[in-house]
Amino acid sequence: MDIPTLSPGQARERQQHGAILVDIRQPHERAAGQAEGALAIDRAELEADPGRHLPDMDAEVLLVCQLGRRSLDAARVLHAAGYARVRSVEGGTEGWIRQGLPVVRPDLDADQADFLERYSRHLRLPEVGLDGQRRLEAARVLLAGAGGLGSPAAFYLAAAGVGDLRLVDDDTVERSNLQRQILHTEQAIGSAKVESARERLSALNPRTRVEAVAQRITSANVEALLDGVDVVIDGSDNFPLRYLLNDACVKLGKPLVYGAVQRFTGQASVFDAGRLRGRCPCYRCLFPQPPPPQFAPSCDEAGVFGVLPGIVGLLQATEAIKLLLGIGQPLAGRLL
Repeated sequence: MDIPTLSPGQARERQQHGAILVDIRQPHERAAGQAEGALAIDRAELEADPGRHLPDMDAEVLLVCQLGRRSLDAARVLHAAGYARVRSVEGGTEGWIRQGLPVVRPDLDADQADFLERYSRHLRLPEVGLDGQRRLEAARVLLAGAGGLGSPAAFYLAAAGVGDLRLVDDDTVERSNLQRQILHTEQAIGSAKVESARERLSALNPRTRVEAVAQRITSANVEALLDGVDVVIDGSDNFPLRYLLNDACVKLGKPLVYGAVQRFTGQASVFDAGRLRGRCPCYRCLFPQPPPPQFAPSCDEAGVFGVLPGIVGLLQATEAIKLLLGIGQPLAGRLL
């Protein structure tokens, strides 16, 4: 059966004559404003037990969502449950606001309002939602290197709302870095990369706590640096450090998001042998020994296409977020 629909103006008029208006959106959506006088009942709760929320099955019930699509689906569920006078509001809350109809906003403190507004586009994704965003906020990621790969990865992890970023790099900013290391600016030349990065990331998202560690990663400190982190991102540019990170991650059971670039080529993968023993390879499984130096010159020697670290670094950030949220299929056992 086709569900009858009403314009927002008609819904407001019916509401004033006793119809029950129900906002079926989630709390983070209602934070931006909801129709005055509407009951706030999440769609899942309403569909699971409509009688608890709407005991009068003969009442006129008007459902409103964000755009008018979810309310139609929910209205069909209620109609099948015996609510003969259920209707959907066309255009949803956005249409209600466009028509200048009265809106109320929940009383939120500044931190709640910042969280809901900042991550509103994530919160609308069922794969992320409020629980996923809280999971990101509770996560800690280590980035080995604040250079070409670490720059885009750190930017997007901070923007996504990862709560703690531990940046480890003992290098300083040079002018030649600026062609690809977008965390840094002309004004940062000569300063520690991790301090330059902390300043830029904090300006982007002050909710993210950035721990700047101006140290070289060695066998003496690698396990301490990995302590408490959920995911490790390898933004290094040399084989000894890659093997060191790999071995520590296998030993400590940390997923390692790998990336590398040279000239016009790049690659990325996820090594998770520490947690998935026998089911997922580690870096040494793929590269038992480093290649001879003449076959793997550094970027200083061979050069690198400026945008390439950005592409690979974004892939690393994507893989890290997938691991933190448990969504999608990580590149574990696959080399891109």
